[in-house]
Amino acid sequence: MVEKIKERREFPRINLSIALRYQVRGSREVNNALSRDISLGGIRFRNGQFLIPTSEVALEINLLSYILRPIGRVVWSQPIPHSNTYQSGIEFTEFTPQERIYLKEYIDMQLGKL
Repeated sequence: MVEKIKERREFPRINLSIALRYQVRGSREVNNALSRDISLGGIRFRNGQFLIPTSEVALEINLLSYILRPIGRVVWSQPIPHSNTYQSGIEFTEFTPQERIYLKEYIDMQLGKL
């Protein structure tokens, strides 16, 4: 008998492969990354550097010609085997209400809820 694993995520997650930009707070360097998935709670992306967990990052995510600019906290960062890249999980900590509504509607649309 196969037991169904209970989903522990608070927000539904969708696959999303788009270019984005991020800047670690306290650094002048703006970096490019490629998203893997997104939810109202955060984003996972592939990037070229290890990000220290608990670091704060300013994000710039272009979603259908609308730019979201949330602030997030690095929850985890790990190397991708056989490559010189990493993937990082970011939890959103600051979001304007308007951007949050836009992202929710975008996710709902992708999930077929609208």
